[in-house]
Amino acid sequence: MLNVFARVQVNRATEPVGRWLVARKVTPDVVTVVGTVGSVAAALWFLPQGQLFAGAAVVALFVLLDLVDGAMARARGYSTPFGAVLDSTCDRIADGALFAALTWWCLGVGGERGLGVAALLCLVSGQIVSYIKARAEGAGLSADGGLVERAERLIVALVGSALHGLGVPYALHVALWLLAAASVWTVGQRLAAVHRSARDAQAGPVPPDPAQNP
Repeated sequence: MLNVFARVQVNRATEPVGRWLVARKVTPDVVTVVGTVGSVAAALWFLPQGQLFAGAAVVALFVLLDLVDGAMARARGYSTPFGAVLDSTCDRIADGALFAALTWWCLGVGGERGLGVAALLCLVSGQIVSYIKARAEGAGLSADGGLVERAERLIVALVGSALHGLGVPYALHVALWLLAAASVWTVGQRLAAVHRSARDAQAGPVPPDPAQNP
């Protein structure tokens, strides 16, 4: 999980952009959709062809728009329930396209069938991590935290792809297998968090001790 300091620094960079777009009547939903369409198109066009560096660079640029839409909502002073659902949905689409494209490359041009297994693990476990949190929150439970969340998954996958595209040996292998293991671990962490939250909710509040209130 990215630390608080990193998030503060990112917000400092995106806040001016968010205010500039809001002042020109651009809505966060539009930025969310544009970023998702761009990242999906870039992932599915460049990566399966083996253009890993170009694909990672272009996807990263569009993923940054996901940070801008949040800054726009803060600059506008409010967010909407639809915007929150749209943002989460687009996140899942963009993440799925990235790891599906990497799997496509591994099983196609890349000729890395074993690495394709790691990419598929990243794809499935990443979606499950997000689903557990959404389902838990819908049930009134908590499932926050975990070793790798969306930001970490994107950073590791895109950096590994870019370095592999530049010719760094085994960069993508290390990135995807490490990410696959960490994502599976995070699934377990999220499930454990939900279990604790459900147990605490079932137990209810601790009644006060009458001896302490004569």
